[in-house]
Amino acid sequence: MERSEKQKFVSDFNEVLSSAGVAVVAHYAGLSVSQMTQLRAEAREAGGTVKVAKNRLVKLALQGTELEHISDLFKGPTVIVFSDDPVAAPKVSAKFAKDNEDFKILGGALGSTNLDVAGVNALATMPSLDELRGKLVGMIQTPASRIAQVTSAPAGQLARVFNAYAEKDQAA
Repeated sequence: MERSEKQKFVSDFNEVLSSAGVAVVAHYAGLSVSQMTQLRAEAREAGGTVKVAKNRLVKLALQGTELEHISDLFKGPTVIVFSDDPVAAPKVSAKFAKDNEDFKILGGALGSTNLDVAGVNALATMPSLDELRGKLVGMIQTPASRIAQVTSAPAGQLARVFNAYAEKDQAA
């Protein structure tokens, strides 16, 4: 890479990292190309991105972002998994680390909050934004349907009472 290409990469990656909600840093030494391709596919499917770059360039790109405090994690062969959704990158990373022993999570960041391995795993167990939205919509709809049932019940009972009186009058 020439100097101008490096500068462009650093500025572009700085913009990307500025908008990222969460980032996970891991060592990937020993992973095959197919395993890295699988990691990238899983991250893309979850709404995240996987990036392998020179540590020096990533540290430069981190400057001026909320994630700058994780720059000390970039030692050795590192990969950064990031996403806008606060749980997408940790979920993908934790699942991949469980299936591949050569993928070792070093830590990460949730905005300006520093995450250790336990913090990344804790985020990975949380439901995603889409799952939370689904649960919230379900909770909102449930009371509405119950209210409709409760309010329609007295009207139905009244209708049955009037019907019973009408049938009684016809019989007499």
